[in-house]
Amino acid sequence: MTSPNLTSRREFVQLAGLAAGAVTLGHGAVAGGAEVPAAERKPDAVLARLMEGNRRFVNGQSTRSGRKPEDFARDAKGQAPLAAIVACADSRVAPELIFDQDVGDLFVVRVAGNVFSGAGPIVKGSIEFAVAELGCRLIMVLGHSQCGAVAAAIKHVDDEDALPGSIGSLVSVIRPAVVAAKGLPGDRLNNTIKANVQKCVERLNRLDPIVSEFVETGQVKVVGGTYELSTGRVEIFE
Repeated sequence: MTSPNLTSRREFVQLAGLAAGAVTLGHGAVAGGAEVPAAERKPDAVLARLMEGNRRFVNGQSTRSGRKPEDFARDAKGQAPLAAIVACADSRVAPELIFDQDVGDLFVVRVAGNVFSGAGPIVKGSIEFAVAELGCRLIMVLGHSQCGAVAAAIKHVDDEDALPGSIGSLVSVIRPAVVAAKGLPGDRLNNTIKANVQKCVERLNRLDPIVSEFVETGQVKVVGGTYELSTGRVEIFE
Protein backbone atom coordinates (compact mmCIF):
# COMPACT_ATOMS: atom_id res chain seq x y z
CA MET A 1 0.00 0.00 0.00
CA THR A 2 1.36 3.39 -0.99
CA SER A 3 1.39 5.98 1.76
CA PRO A 4 -0.39 9.32 1.14
CA ASN A 5 2.87 11.17 1.79
CA LEU A 6 4.75 9.20 -0.85
CA THR A 7 1.91 9.62 -3.36
CA SER A 8 1.73 13.38 -2.83
CA ARG A 9 5.49 13.59 -3.10
CA ARG A 10 5.51 11.79 -6.44
CA GLU A 11 2.61 13.87 -7.73
CA PHE A 12 4.43 17.07 -6.77
CA VAL A 13 7.62 15.99 -8.53
CA GLN A 14 5.69 14.94 -11.63
CA LEU A 15 3.88 18.29 -11.74
CA ALA A 16 7.15 20.10 -11.15
CA GLY A 17 8.69 18.13 -13.98
CA LEU A 18 5.88 19.14 -16.31
CA ALA A 19 6.29 22.77 -15.31
CA ALA A 20 10.01 22.56 -15.92
CA GLY A 21 9.38 20.83 -19.21
CA ALA A 22 7.46 23.85 -20.37
CA VAL A 23 10.67 25.81 -19.88
CA THR A 24 13.24 23.31 -21.09
CA LEU A 25 11.39 21.69 -23.97
CA GLY A 26 9.12 24.46 -25.13
CA HIS A 27 9.92 26.74 -28.01
CA GLY A 28 10.45 29.59 -25.58
CA ALA A 29 13.40 28.08 -23.72
CA VAL A 30 15.57 31.15 -23.42
CA ALA A 31 18.80 31.77 -21.52
CA GLY A 32 20.88 34.89 -21.80
CA GLY A 33 18.51 36.30 -24.40
CA ALA A 34 19.04 33.40 -26.83
CA GLU A 35 16.86 30.36 -27.46
CA VAL A 36 18.56 27.17 -26.25
CA PRO A 37 17.62 23.80 -27.84
CA ALA A 38 16.44 21.15 -25.38
CA ALA A 39 19.45 18.92 -26.10
CA GLU A 40 21.78 21.72 -25.05
CA ARG A 41 20.01 22.01 -21.70
CA LYS A 42 20.92 18.46 -20.69
CA PRO A 43 23.30 18.30 -17.69
CA ASP A 44 26.44 17.19 -19.53
CA ALA A 45 25.91 19.72 -22.32
CA VAL A 46 25.41 22.53 -19.81
CA LEU A 47 28.53 21.50 -17.88
CA ALA A 48 30.54 21.48 -21.11
CA ARG A 49 29.25 24.97 -21.91
CA LEU A 50 30.26 26.27 -18.49
CA MET A 51 33.73 24.77 -18.68
CA GLU A 52 34.26 26.18 -22.16
CA GLY A 53 33.27 29.56 -20.75
CA ASN A 54 35.75 29.12 -17.92
CA ARG A 55 38.49 28.38 -20.44
CA ARG A 56 37.69 31.65 -22.21
CA PHE A 57 37.77 33.48 -18.87
CA VAL A 58 41.14 31.98 -17.93
CA ASN A 59 42.59 32.90 -21.33
CA GLY A 60 41.29 36.46 -21.21
CA GLN A 61 38.88 35.82 -24.08
CA SER A 62 35.55 36.47 -22.37
CA THR A 63 32.74 37.20 -24.81
CA ARG A 64 30.03 38.36 -22.39
CA SER A 65 30.48 42.02 -21.67
CA GLY A 66 26.94 43.47 -21.74
CA ARG A 67 26.26 45.50 -18.61
CA LYS A 68 23.86 48.11 -19.98
CA PRO A 69 20.14 48.30 -19.03
CA GLU A 70 19.09 46.99 -22.44
CA ASP A 71 21.17 43.85 -21.86
CA PHE A 72 19.07 43.13 -18.77
CA ALA A 73 15.75 44.16 -20.32
CA ARG A 74 15.64 41.19 -22.69
CA ASP A 75 15.05 38.86 -19.71
CA ALA A 76 12.50 41.11 -17.99
CA LYS A 77 9.54 38.88 -18.86
CA GLY A 78 11.00 35.61 -17.64
CA GLN A 79 14.02 33.45 -17.01
CA ALA A 80 15.21 29.99 -18.01
CA PRO A 81 18.68 29.57 -16.46
CA LEU A 82 20.82 26.70 -17.65
CA ALA A 83 22.30 25.77 -14.27
CA ALA A 84 21.99 26.38 -10.56
CA ILE A 85 25.25 27.35 -8.87
CA VAL A 86 25.63 27.05 -5.10
CA ALA A 87 28.59 29.35 -4.54
CA CYS A 88 30.36 31.08 -1.68
CA ALA A 89 29.35 34.63 -0.78
CA ASP A 90 33.02 35.64 -1.02
CA SER A 91 33.31 38.97 -2.84
CA ARG A 92 35.95 37.50 -5.17
CA VAL A 93 33.65 34.80 -6.54
CA ALA A 94 31.30 35.82 -9.38
CA PRO A 95 29.95 32.75 -11.25
CA GLU A 96 28.65 34.67 -14.29
CA LEU A 97 32.15 36.09 -14.87
CA ILE A 98 34.03 32.89 -13.99
CA PHE A 99 32.02 30.88 -16.53
CA ASP A 100 31.65 33.73 -19.04
CA GLN A 101 27.86 33.54 -19.11
CA ASP A 102 25.21 36.16 -19.77
CA VAL A 103 22.71 37.55 -17.31
CA GLY A 104 19.90 34.98 -17.18
CA ASP A 105 22.13 31.95 -17.83
CA LEU A 106 22.78 31.01 -14.20
CA PHE A 107 20.62 30.76 -11.10
CA VAL A 108 23.08 31.56 -8.33
CA VAL A 109 22.61 30.82 -4.63
CA ARG A 110 25.45 32.32 -2.60
CA VAL A 111 26.18 31.71 1.07
CA ALA A 112 29.43 31.79 3.03
CA GLY A 113 31.20 28.45 2.69
CA ASN A 114 28.90 27.41 -0.21
CA VAL A 115 26.88 25.28 2.20
CA PHE A 116 23.17 24.56 2.20
CA SER A 117 22.83 21.98 4.96
CA GLY A 118 21.78 23.79 8.12
CA ALA A 119 20.91 26.90 6.10
CA GLY A 120 17.19 26.27 6.47
CA PRO A 121 14.28 26.24 4.02
CA ILE A 122 15.21 29.50 2.32
CA VAL A 123 18.43 28.19 0.77
CA LYS A 124 17.08 24.68 0.20
CA GLY A 125 13.90 26.10 -1.28
CA SER A 126 15.92 28.28 -3.64
CA ILE A 127 17.72 25.21 -5.02
CA GLU A 128 14.45 23.28 -5.31
CA PHE A 129 12.86 26.25 -7.08
CA ALA A 130 15.66 26.25 -9.65
CA VAL A 131 15.01 22.59 -10.43
CA ALA A 132 11.23 22.31 -10.16
CA GLU A 133 10.13 25.68 -11.48
CA LEU A 134 12.96 26.98 -13.66
CA GLY A 135 14.06 23.74 -15.28
CA CYS A 136 17.71 23.71 -14.21
CA ARG A 137 19.16 20.28 -14.89
CA LEU A 138 22.68 20.91 -13.61
CA ILE A 139 23.48 21.89 -10.04
CA MET A 140 27.06 22.85 -9.24
CA VAL A 141 28.50 23.36 -5.78
CA LEU A 142 31.38 25.78 -6.31
CA GLY A 143 34.03 26.15 -3.62
CA HIS A 144 37.12 28.31 -3.98
CA SER A 145 40.70 28.60 -2.80
CA GLN A 146 41.48 30.54 0.38
CA CYS A 147 37.89 30.22 1.60
CA GLY A 148 37.60 32.20 4.83
CA ALA A 149 34.60 30.22 6.12
CA VAL A 150 36.47 26.93 5.76
CA ALA A 151 39.61 28.40 7.31
CA ALA A 152 37.52 29.61 10.25
CA ALA A 153 36.01 26.15 10.64
CA ILE A 154 39.47 24.57 10.80
CA LYS A 155 40.62 27.05 13.42
CA HIS A 156 37.38 26.61 15.39
CA VAL A 157 37.76 22.83 15.45
CA ASP A 158 41.43 23.03 16.44
CA ASP A 159 40.90 25.64 19.16
CA GLU A 160 37.59 24.20 20.40
CA ASP A 161 36.44 27.74 21.03
CA ALA A 162 33.10 29.52 20.80
CA LEU A 163 32.40 31.95 17.98
CA PRO A 164 30.07 34.97 18.26
CA GLY A 165 26.58 35.27 16.84
CA SER A 166 25.60 32.79 14.15
CA ILE A 167 29.17 32.36 12.90
CA GLY A 168 29.54 29.33 15.15
CA SER A 169 26.51 27.69 13.56
CA LEU A 170 27.92 28.37 10.10
CA VAL A 171 31.32 26.82 10.73
CA SER A 172 29.71 23.89 12.54
CA VAL A 173 28.11 22.90 9.24
CA ILE A 174 31.61 22.71 7.75
CA ARG A 175 32.99 20.71 10.70
CA PRO A 176 32.42 17.25 9.07
CA ALA A 177 34.64 18.33 6.16
CA VAL A 178 37.36 19.44 8.60
CA VAL A 179 37.26 16.02 10.26
CA ALA A 180 37.21 14.17 6.91
CA ALA A 181 40.25 16.05 5.56
CA LYS A 182 42.34 15.89 8.72
CA GLY A 183 45.56 13.96 8.20
CA LEU A 184 45.33 13.82 4.41
CA PRO A 185 48.54 14.54 2.49
CA GLY A 186 48.85 18.00 0.96
CA ASP A 187 47.52 21.39 1.96
CA ARG A 188 45.00 21.11 4.78
CA LEU A 189 42.90 24.08 3.75
CA ASN A 190 42.65 22.95 0.13
CA ASN A 191 41.78 19.41 1.22
CA THR A 192 39.06 20.70 3.52
CA ILE A 193 37.62 23.01 0.85
CA LYS A 194 37.32 20.06 -1.51
CA ALA A 195 35.87 17.80 1.21
CA ASN A 196 33.31 20.48 2.04
CA VAL A 197 32.20 20.66 -1.60
CA GLN A 198 31.99 16.88 -1.85
CA LYS A 199 29.84 16.65 1.26
CA CYS A 200 27.53 19.36 -0.08
CA VAL A 201 27.18 17.38 -3.33
CA GLU A 202 26.34 14.22 -1.40
CA ARG A 203 23.68 16.04 0.62
CA LEU A 204 22.18 17.65 -2.46
CA ASN A 205 21.87 14.26 -4.15
CA ARG A 206 19.76 13.15 -1.18
CA LEU A 207 17.74 16.37 -0.83
CA ASP A 208 14.10 15.25 -0.58
CA PRO A 209 11.53 15.52 -1.95
CA ILE A 210 12.47 17.28 -5.17
CA VAL A 211 16.17 17.16 -6.01
CA SER A 212 16.65 13.51 -5.01
CA GLU A 213 13.80 12.43 -7.29
CA PHE A 214 15.22 14.28 -10.28
CA VAL A 215 18.70 12.86 -9.57
CA GLU A 216 17.40 9.30 -9.22
CA THR A 217 15.59 9.52 -12.55
CA GLY A 218 18.66 10.93 -14.29
CA GLN A 219 17.08 14.29 -15.07
CA VAL A 220 19.39 16.30 -12.83
CA LYS A 221 23.13 16.04 -12.26
CA VAL A 222 24.93 17.45 -9.23
CA VAL A 223 28.65 18.19 -9.53
CA GLY A 224 31.23 19.86 -7.35
CA GLY A 225 34.11 22.10 -8.28
CA THR A 226 36.65 24.55 -6.92
CA TYR A 227 37.66 27.92 -8.27
CA GLU A 228 41.31 28.92 -7.98
CA LEU A 229 41.47 32.64 -7.23
CA SER A 230 45.02 33.10 -8.51
CA THR A 231 44.41 31.57 -11.96
CA GLY A 232 40.65 31.78 -12.52
CA ARG A 233 40.52 28.08 -13.34
CA VAL A 234 37.66 25.83 -12.18
CA GLU A 235 38.36 22.18 -11.43
CA ILE A 236 35.34 19.85 -11.54
CA PHE A 237 35.04 16.61 -9.60
CA GLU A 238 31.92 14.46 -9.40
